[in-house]
Amino acid sequence: MPIDPTKPYDPSNIFARIVRGEIPCSKVYEDEHALAFHDINPQAPVHVLVIPKGPYVSWDDFSERGTDAEIAGFVRAVGKVAREQGLVEPGYRLLANVGMDGGQEVPHLHVHLFGGRPMGPMVR
Repeated sequence: MPIDPTKPYDPSNIFARIVRGEIPCSKVYEDEHALAFHDINPQAPVHVLVIPKGPYVSWDDFSERGTDAEIAGFVRAVGKVAREQGLVEPGYRLLANVGMDGGQEVPHLHVHLFGGRPMGPMVR
């Protein structure tokens, strides 16, 4: 069920629990600002989630409250993961669902990185 991004951050969400190490993940990258791991229900040959380690619900929340270091670190982590997964040359798709109309299901900012095959049309 999509979430309401105007509600406060819920520290019991699954991604917060993954960041705290309470739930395991198939990690592909981690630094002080971001964590990246394979999606448990992949929609492409490569499907990695990249999340900031801070308590941010959405892009709007992150862009308003995140520090310059957190924002730069997160954006750099997305690029580094794409490079490490070998996706830059063939191409890849980034997707961030935000809010109810955007279909966001976990109330923690996250970017889906898809690749490994042609992704087709952006929106149907």
